[in-house]
Amino acid sequence: MASSVIVYTAPGCGPCHAAMDLLKKVGVPFEARDVTHEGVQEQLLELGSMSTPTIVVDGTVMVGFDPKKLLKAVGKN
Repeated sequence: MASSVIVYTAPGCGPCHAAMDLLKKVGVPFEARDVTHEGVQEQLLELGSMSTPTIVVDGTVMVGFDPKKLLKAVGKN
């Protein structure tokens, strides 16, 4: 199972909530970072992304929500 999962999210982002709901459902702890908070959007840009959700699993960056890809990345496939 992944040791570090960060979900970059924004208010009203349906795919963001779907990704976090999936992670909760399979029991994978994660940190949610709201891009509207100070400094978080800069972190997102440093990852090479300008959209949410951006999900970082053990240093691997995934842009967008692909349930199968996310489950595989966190070791729950």
